[in-house]
Amino acid sequence: MPVRLRKLIGTVLIIILVIVYALTAVTFASLLLGASPWWVHLLYFFLTGLLWILPAMLIIKWMEKPAGNR
Repeated sequence: MPVRLRKLIGTVLIIILVIVYALTAVTFASLLLGASPWWVHLLYFFLTGLLWILPAMLIIKWMEKPAGNR
């Protein structure tokens, strides 16, 4: 697969990942953490704010692979 196509696909996947992940994290927080103290919200959003990096790293690693020889 050409590098440019892989980078385009990876970019679209990362955008989709961030949108879906953010909506899921906020929905989960609003349903289950509504009556929790402020520090629970802070901890939750700190951890979920960092957690999306793991799947994004895998996508970026895939995007940066060198092109295969033909």
